[in-house]
Amino acid sequence: MEVRNFMKIGFIGLGKMGAAMVERLLKAGHSIVVYDRLSKKVDELAAQGALHASSYADLARQLPSPKVIWIMVPAGAVDETIGQLSPHLASQDILIDGGNSNWKKTQQRNVTLMQRGIHWVDCGTSGGVWGLEHGYCLMYGGNPKACEYLEPIFKDLAPEHGYMYCGSSGTGHFVKMVHNGIEYGLMQAYAEGFELMQKSPFHLNLSKIADVWGHGSVIRSWLLDLTTRALQQSPNLQQIQDYVDDSGEGRWTVEAGIEFAVPLHAISAALFARFQSRQDESFAMKLLAAMRNQFGGHATKLKEKKEEA
Repeated sequence: MEVRNFMKIGFIGLGKMGAAMVERLLKAGHSIVVYDRLSKKVDELAAQGALHASSYADLARQLPSPKVIWIMVPAGAVDETIGQLSPHLASQDILIDGGNSNWKKTQQRNVTLMQRGIHWVDCGTSGGVWGLEHGYCLMYGGNPKACEYLEPIFKDLAPEHGYMYCGSSGTGHFVKMVHNGIEYGLMQAYAEGFELMQKSPFHLNLSKIADVWGHGSVIRSWLLDLTTRALQQSPNLQQIQDYVDDSGEGRWTVEAGIEFAVPLHAISAALFARFQSRQDESFAMKLLAAMRNQFGGHATKLKEKKEEA
């Protein structure tokens, strides 16, 4: 495969990250054919220079061979997307999964697609909503020649030194999974430390503390910079509900730790803390209170009875 400096590729999935990635590629000079179930998103990017596709078939029809299509959809929609695209693909075409897919499913998809000679590249993508401005950190795996062919895209999406070929199929998504697991642990440590300061008897300016820690301290990081920003916008976080979701990577990281017998204390605790944040009432905590009452006579706090109207 001859490497091209500027490429014409298809892009499916124009959510917050997907749309910003298309914008970044357009600014770099690439030609992008876009498709999304929400036609409004397609129209918005078409106004910025992207080429409009009305269907999977139309998108594939507009691409030169070998066709290169970047898929940026939720993990649960990947197989459906592959199924819709497959009739329009041929040997040596390349599909890139830039979402957060399970690395084992990535390997299975690779085996299936390679039976038709289609290259399946898994690209872990980090950068969030800031990627358009700062670039995306890319970790990818798959056929080495196919990945080399895609380097102009990776180079223009990422900041300098921000992209890496990790190895065979599944390695990109595996490395991104571990990245997100570490992210869980870091976020939890910051959250606990700041709550300790918030509950202390001192009147501490948390946003200023976060800001000063971002200049020279050993715990400085981009996550800490974002913490500073959040606390500046809302010092007491009044408008935010104490509910934290998870999108799967933390669970998969813990599962891999069990499979490979690697203790993941901080990451596991951070994942379970997110589960606890979603409980309106914790049966476990109620039972703890009841047990203390049973063995030690410790008082329990009872709910106030609601007066009948």
